[in-house]
Amino acid sequence: MEREILFTQNGQPGSYFPLDDDDAVSNNSDDQRLKLLGYKQELRRSLSAVANFSVAFSIISVLTGLTTTFETGLRYGGPATMVYGWPLIGAMTMAVGLSMAEICSAFPTSGGLYFWSARLCGAHWGPLASWLTGW
Repeated sequence: MEREILFTQNGQPGSYFPLDDDDAVSNNSDDQRLKLLGYKQELRRSLSAVANFSVAFSIISVLTGLTTTFETGLRYGGPATMVYGWPLIGAMTMAVGLSMAEICSAFPTSGGLYFWSARLCGAHWGPLASWLTGW
């Protein structure tokens, strides 16, 4: 028995179908948030320390990133770019990362960026924003 719940967000009407009460959901706040979004927890969300390090290391790409960054910075900006630019850009990058972490905690779905962009843009621009994010 599905029951549709209607709501209004940013002046736009919307709806979702919550899961039945007999679906097993733990007391974890992420699981409860997923249930409110109309999803059921299906993926295992845990990484070992080695797996976490491996993913972070491959995403950061230290070996290729450092060589090109140092060469470009020293050639076109000199030591001042390296001394003042790295902390400044690092702080800005941290702000972007913290903002994305906050969005991730609000919408903890496996679709990630596609779902976030669709929800944050609203019903009119959501599909286009989601497609552009994936493209």
